[in-house]
Amino acid sequence: MVPRERGVVAPLEREPVKLEGRSIPGLFVLESPVHGDERGFFREWFQLLDFEAAGENFSVEQANLSFSARDVVRALHYSLAPRGQAKVVTCAQGELDDVVVDIRVGSPTYGAYEVITLRAGDGKSVLVPAGVAHGFVVTSETGTIVYLLSSPYEPGLELEIDAFDPEIGVPWRLTGEPVRSAKDAVAPLLGERRAAGELPLYLA
Repeated sequence: MVPRERGVVAPLEREPVKLEGRSIPGLFVLESPVHGDERGFFREWFQLLDFEAAGENFSVEQANLSFSARDVVRALHYSLAPRGQAKVVTCAQGELDDVVVDIRVGSPTYGAYEVITLRAGDGKSVLVPAGVAHGFVVTSETGTIVYLLSSPYEPGLELEIDAFDPEIGVPWRLTGEPVRSAKDAVAPLLGERRAAGELPLYLA
């Protein structure tokens, strides 16, 4: 049998994930190319080289997936882990509003929030910096969020703030009553956490 000639296939040029800074320091919205056809779509939503090229370092130590129904509000959560806990978040199914609140004492945007709408297949992700509070509400019939963590979950260091704190004033998009966990429903206000010394500090 004559061996088949092997040709050299040139590698495809990949399109990098683009990082766009937002008003809250350390918060980025990521745009990655989406390749779709009759089968569905494919996207490369995290590539460490793209983060390093933008001057951002992110080391993945845990990956989570959360499935929820419409009007489920999972918020506002943050970590006091000594190493900090940044997240890279995207929507794998459905639609949701991703919410980031700057609760870092000393930050120039302390108390400010940003709402980023994420839809499956839209190519968007969010880099959530360490020390801020994060949450989301599902705005479609169901929604699935996946996220990478820069440090593992540590129960004693994971805290929450009332998602409906009037001092923050997040405009949650709801069609009915919010569905929350028992713990989130009785979460302290931002001012109460600050008075108790339970907020992270801003490290410029």
